[in-house]
Amino acid sequence: MSRIGRKPIPVPAGVEVAQAGNVLTVKGPKGELTRSLHQDMQVTVGETEILVERPSDEKLHRSLHGTTRSVVANMVEGVTQGFTKNLELVGVGYRAAKSGEKVSLSLGFSHPVVLEQQEGIEVEVPAANRLVIRGIDKEKVGAYAARVRSIREPEPYKGKGIRYENEVVRRKVGKTGKK
Repeated sequence: MSRIGRKPIPVPAGVEVAQAGNVLTVKGPKGELTRSLHQDMQVTVGETEILVERPSDEKLHRSLHGTTRSVVANMVEGVTQGFTKNLELVGVGYRAAKSGEKVSLSLGFSHPVVLEQQEGIEVEVPAANRLVIRGIDKEKVGAYAARVRSIREPEPYKGKGIRYENEVVRRKVGKTGKK
C-alpha cells in the first residue's frame, strides 16, 4: 500500500471541494482549480478531509495512488497558500525589468528577451537580478520557471545564467596554459 496515497488530505476552513465524476474542483481564498483525475481512482470528499483509494493492487493503480493524492493535496495547498519559485540572474549585466504585464530580461544576447505573463501566473521583479514567480497551480508555476531558466541555463565554468534560488551549480576547472 502506498504510504503517501493512504494519508488523508486535510481540508482547511474556507476551502470548498466539489466532485463531479472524475473531475475535482477546489475553491479557496486565492482562487479555483479544476482537474480531471484518472477514472479508476476513487476520491472520497468528506467535511474535513479527502481520501484517495485504489480499486486493486495492479501496477497501474499502485502507481496512480500516491500521484493522485499528491495532485489533490497540491490543489488544496495552492488555493490556500499558493506556490512560489525564486530565480536569480547571475552574471555581469544580467538583469530583469518589469513593465506592465511583460518582463524584459537582459542576458548577454544582442537583444533583450521579453516574456509574456501567463494566465494564473504572477511575476515580480524585487531586484534587478531576481525574479519571483507566483501562482496557485504548482504545475504551471514550475513549468513557467523552468521555461524562464531554459533561456540561459547556468554554465559550469563561470556559473553565469538563470538559476533557482539555492541551486548549486557544479563548477568545472577551465583550461590551463602549457609551460
